[in-house]
Amino acid sequence: MVKSLVTGGAGFIGSNLVDQLVKKKHKVIVLDNFSTGRRSNLSHHRKKTVKVVKVDISNNKRLDKYFNGVDYVFHLAGIADIVPSIENPNKYFKSNVVGTLNVVQAAKNSKIKKFIYAASASCYGLPNKFPIKENAKIKPMYPYAFTKWQAEELVMHWTKIYNFPAISIRFFNAYGPRSRTSGAYGAVFGVFLAQKLANKPLTIVGDGNQTRDFIHVYDLVNGIIKAALSNKVGKIYNIGGGKEIKVNKLTKLIGGKKVHIPKRPGEPSRSLADISKIKKDLNWKPKIKIEEGVKNLLSIIHYWKNAPVWTPKSIKKETRTWFKLLGEK
Repeated sequence: MVKSLVTGGAGFIGSNLVDQLVKKKHKVIVLDNFSTGRRSNLSHHRKKTVKVVKVDISNNKRLDKYFNGVDYVFHLAGIADIVPSIENPNKYFKSNVVGTLNVVQAAKNSKIKKFIYAASASCYGLPNKFPIKENAKIKPMYPYAFTKWQAEELVMHWTKIYNFPAISIRFFNAYGPRSRTSGAYGAVFGVFLAQKLANKPLTIVGDGNQTRDFIHVYDLVNGIIKAALSNKVGKIYNIGGGKEIKVNKLTKLIGGKKVHIPKRPGEPSRSLADISKIKKDLNWKPKIKIEEGVKNLLSIIHYWKNAPVWTPKSIKKETRTWFKLLGEK
């Protein structure tokens, strides 16, 4: 039986990836510290099929024992969100960079077939050209983006020096079942769905004409697995929907009252991935349209019943440091 290891496998993307790996008859080991992931996201799997280990990859350098006989490693563990990374960059460096080094070293020692690194499109910062190609200038705007890019550089360096069989995939705006419900102010879908469920206005940043490249988690996971099973090594790929969706369109699809809050510094007004490279190399393309994806989320909206409900007042308080440090100099 094929054996895969998923770091961060109890999280939003990780748990959806585990579901698909199990469907493909993989035996899966999940490493997670449950800082944002939920053990319940994996409770429907049999213990013989999915082994869940609570471990902090940034503190534990003795990870080798979990990698014995592993064929594929999917490294999704890390911490996200902009504001907390500005307030506590040390924590982000330790989790996203040191944690990645520990995982890469353990994987390197175990003769794996492929290592997939979950990178972030936030490394592009505020690009000038669209769609954004993989060779676009790297301009991370805050510590989260910077540490995710640093870890990618580490992984790619290992492919050159140690013949390490790795691929890095830069995620654009992922959404779908189990999207994050952490206490930090972050992912737009979690914010909007919790607000709708609580019958509160959807908080639109700026005029709402800014765009994002949304990709459904099912399409994303499909691309990740295709990358792992491919013969490609040392490559970097964008993965997104390949379409610009206005935030105003998203709020219209979700429905409900709306309120506008101030535009934030360092936040892109546009996002659009050039996905021609991954289409060509891996014969992958997104299949789920935003209308279908949102409709599916609204049908399971009660998943977000315990998520924090953000208001203009609480968002202003949460993002005060953001405005202070990233505002006009």
